[in-house]
Amino acid sequence: MKTSSMFIVLILLAWPLYYLYARQLGAISFLVLALFFFWIAIKELKQVKAEEQAEKRNEKQRDREKIKQNNR
Repeated sequence: MKTSSMFIVLILLAWPLYYLYARQLGAISFLVLALFFFWIAIKELKQVKAEEQAEKRNEKQRDREKIKQNNR
């Protein structure tokens, strides 16, 4: 998730979360923020894993090409 879009979402949520906090319901606002950052972390983790798998595929392809070249 882009940093700018993350800031926009946090700014849009600022007033409702502050309202909950002022009403002594700060645990709910904390839960909402925790879920938001957990969602972002999961998306980033999936992206990193996909990149690692792509790198492994590229390494295997390079190894196969080296073996083919050595056999000729």
